[in-house]
Amino acid sequence: MRRRNHYDVTNQVEIARPQAVGAAVCGLLTAQYPGIDLAPAQAAFKTFARLYAGTLRGYHGCDTWYHDAQHSLDCALALARLLQGYERSVPAAEQLGARRAMLGIVSALFHDAGYIRKGDDQAANGAEFTFTHVGRSGEFLTDFLPLIGFDREAEMASQLVHFTGYELALDAIQVADPKDRLLGFLLGTADVMAQTADRCYLEKCRDFLYQEFQICGLAGPAKASGKAPVYTSPEMLLRLTPQFSEKMRQERLDGYFQGVRRYMGAHFDGRDLYDESIREHLSRITALIEADALAELTLKPKAIRAAEVRALI
Repeated sequence: MRRRNHYDVTNQVEIARPQAVGAAVCGLLTAQYPGIDLAPAQAAFKTFARLYAGTLRGYHGCDTWYHDAQHSLDCALALARLLQGYERSVPAAEQLGARRAMLGIVSALFHDAGYIRKGDDQAANGAEFTFTHVGRSGEFLTDFLPLIGFDREAEMASQLVHFTGYELALDAIQVADPKDRLLGFLLGTADVMAQTADRCYLEKCRDFLYQEFQICGLAGPAKASGKAPVYTSPEMLLRLTPQFSEKMRQERLDGYFQGVRRYMGAHFDGRDLYDESIREHLSRITALIEADALAELTLKPKAIRAAEVRALI
């Protein structure tokens, strides 16, 4: 069966639905760590649904298109799989353990929470926080983690999420414990793999990411204040996608993050379904660029924003 737009790389988990991803992630955690207390994860998924739906006090809900609820749910699932693959592949002394794994899952869920507008924010759309959203996500985690019994990890987690962004240089991220830093590598890797393996990745770049970039000033006409635009059109963004992906792979995934993406294959017992999907996307966009046929990208992605989340929970 052809992969469906709102399903993961296995075409079995509905990654638009918090309950479905929560069940899949908790299943992986239980399989890897028998007897693990799932209450923190269950609370996190419930809070995530309320945050993105706009029913959590003090927040407006998700109004960004590319960085929607589905992306963060997809990231949490990808991290759970990477974690399992890693734990299966290393000696007991090098394993991260149940508590650190749980912390990673919660951090993945809320790594883009900074895009959600607070009640007193003056921004008209969450994309206005593109350059500061990671720090804002860290602030959310600092407040939320003590509520689920992770108070001693809260400050570190506010740094951990920076492995998913560009607000801090990677060497400037204040995570000292080697196992915590490895968790950051896994988190940053899951973030990249989830979004670039999405069935509609290319169309989402064109239709959704460009729209967010226009709002924050990275695309379109130059704004009176702010950074100079990088992209002048959705087509330009697509044409630069292979170059961006290769740079990301060399410098982050296989560079600073030490190639931890290889553990996805251990989860899938040999195949890496994420990598297969990513390679397919890059092969397709490269061929379309060469043929000057970008109009052949015809999938119709749907963003899972506040209204959609409310309909799904």
